[in-house]
Amino acid sequence: MKTLSLSGSLRENVGKRDAKSQRYAGKVPCVLYGGKEQVHFSTDVVNFKAILFTPETFLINIVIGDKSYEAILKDVQYHPVEDNVLHADFLLVDQAKPVVVSLPVKVVGTSPGVIRGGKLKIKLARLKVKGLVSYLPEFIEINVSALNVGQGVKVKELSFANLTFLEPGNNVVVDVKVARGVTLADEEPAAEE
Repeated sequence: MKTLSLSGSLRENVGKRDAKSQRYAGKVPCVLYGGKEQVHFSTDVVNFKAILFTPETFLINIVIGDKSYEAILKDVQYHPVEDNVLHADFLLVDQAKPVVVSLPVKVVGTSPGVIRGGKLKIKLARLKVKGLVSYLPEFIEINVSALNVGQGVKVKELSFANLTFLEPGNNVVVDVKVARGVTLADEEPAAEE
């Protein structure tokens, strides 16, 4: 799993008035929970560009004063009209406890169905998984080199060591759909006598 650093400063006051003044100053009020007590801090809004506007999931190293915390982003609240980040929740990571994260799907290989004119569709771009942080990959890699037209890969067909998939097993992750002009005849032509 990729790591990213984020620096913040402790919030002296907690409440709506303080949160509003933080936002006005270009900062985002945040909460780090999962430890003995919650840590209320704020960080610059520009720090969220690298975290939010990417398909990747990060393990975030949060530096507040002289303390450092490993966490994952759990929830983000946006302004209903302007799409600005209003608030963020981070979960402190314990190396001995499993966490639930959403990992991006990466397709590898060339599908024979696509070569014949089918269309490859990624139905689930992210999959929710549970596992220890040390075992979490950067992405879920799915090989499509065996998929023909009309075939797909379901969640229950995926298996990764030390990971539990939390999506329903019958959900299709990726499939090859019939496109116009695709012949569904056998791939190998009949031998001439």
